[in-house]
Amino acid sequence: EVQLVESGGGLVQPGGSLRLSCAASRFVFSDYAMSWVRQAPGKGLEWVSTISSDGTKTSYVDSVKGRFTISRDNAKNTLYLQMDSLTPDDTAVYSCAIPETYDSRNYYRVGQGAPVTVSS
Repeated sequence: EVQLVESGGGLVQPGGSLRLSCAASRFVFSDYAMSWVRQAPGKGLEWVSTISSDGTKTSYVDSVKGRFTISRDNAKNTLYLQMDSLTPDDTAVYSCAIPETYDSRNYYRVGQGAPVTVSS
């Protein structure tokens, strides 16, 4: 069974940074585009970013452009999300996900997620 395990979440002050990791296993990681999605308290699932299978193409929701960076290490089967200049609006549970295609917002699998709280 496909496994996606996120880590690196926590409490951070506004303006701070966090780096999330997603350890992937039981599928050929390098064959798939990967995404980060988030769910804020009381809200629906929101797409955050996607990276192509080879890491050469990335895309971001407008609200995080210039602040978040998605990357991957196919040798380590790991996906990353570097989050800088965090604001309280970024508070959410962040999950990695396997999109059906690079441009799709439908997912084969979504991980359990790592909570991120931005508060002073």
